[in-house]
Amino acid sequence: MLAFALGTAGFMFAFFHRVAPGAIASDLREAYQLSATTLGFVAALYFYPYALMQLPSGVLADTIGPRKLFTGGMLVAGVGSLLFAYAPSAAWLLAGRGLVGFGVAVVFVSVLKLIANWFRDNEFGTWVGVLQLLGNLGAVLGAWPLAWAVQGVSWSSVFASIGIASIALAAALWFWVQDAPPGEALGAPPARRASWGEGIGVVARNPQTWVAFLMHFGILGSYMTFAGLWAVPYLTDGLGHSRSEATLHVTVMILGFALAAPLIGTLSDRTGLRRPFVRGLTLVYLACWVPVVLGWKLSLVVSLALFSLIGATMACSILCWAIGKEVNPPALAGTATSFVNTGGFLGTALLQPAVGWILDASSDVSKLEAYCRAAGLLAVVAGVGVGAAFGLRETRCRNVYR
Repeated sequence: MLAFALGTAGFMFAFFHRVAPGAIASDLREAYQLSATTLGFVAALYFYPYALMQLPSGVLADTIGPRKLFTGGMLVAGVGSLLFAYAPSAAWLLAGRGLVGFGVAVVFVSVLKLIANWFRDNEFGTWVGVLQLLGNLGAVLGAWPLAWAVQGVSWSSVFASIGIASIALAAALWFWVQDAPPGEALGAPPARRASWGEGIGVVARNPQTWVAFLMHFGILGSYMTFAGLWAVPYLTDGLGHSRSEATLHVTVMILGFALAAPLIGTLSDRTGLRRPFVRGLTLVYLACWVPVVLGWKLSLVVSLALFSLIGATMACSILCWAIGKEVNPPALAGTATSFVNTGGFLGTALLQPAVGWILDASSDVSKLEAYCRAAGLLAVVAGVGVGAAFGLRETRCRNVYR
């Protein structure tokens, strides 16, 4: 449980960094004179190294173990957060953001490997759901609370504090965490763990791995692009909400995700079913994009309810990791989950600057129309995720590789 607790703390830092640029978007644009496209690249630079590191992270988690990997990642993320806080120019801001993404890229896969080593197979979905619930508290802190905090202290002070805390967590992980219970192996026999390419090849040749990858690409990619950066500008510049109201929308969206994730994971584990949850919930998630794409000006209560439903329904994406693990060899659990995880963050890395480009290219229309065009792109990508959800195999919450 100590390994899970410290892993969750690191996951909270990772989630904070994912969504924080949205809350301070106007501050960053003013301080560094950024265009919408450049702001999109600043936010997305977290996701480029994050996506690229997923497969290496999975292989490293299966070989050197999650403790060493996790410790190194938090050290890098701490340095990156400090650099982001005190960046003298936009170039250094990008460098700090990239280092943060590189460091926290190993966090989720490390925690998944710890869960796989310390808990039973039929508890995996439940504990991943709990992880999402607790980790999303970090995202909550990166929304409305961050917007409120920067009214009293500078945003750079907040990021400097997060950097110092990340380095302290790295020390705790090194001294207190074990890869697996005493007397148990890390996962795969040494002869199997030695071949990185073979493990990646086994996972990549499995069509079901790619189906889970595409679902994660569409669902998490569209959600993180919106929640992590563009929801606040859409609500303030497009619909006329105050920054406080806009960040409150992101907060309830994150809370919907956080509260629904453990419920979906537990229900899936207890019913022994994966497919009905991902099919039904992805359809509702896609339907939630209709008012956003059409630019409906809803009452505050209805708007908040819509945003909370967006978060709650996309929480079904947590089952992608479980399915990815269950359709591949148990010894390659880290590689499989990291492969699937790459999809969501690759989607975000591509979509955040793409939305900025659409906004910069839509100067001939109103701001609301420009944001509706950008939201249309996100809805199309979400539709890709829905289509993939209907192609997933039912595993009945057990490994079906053989």
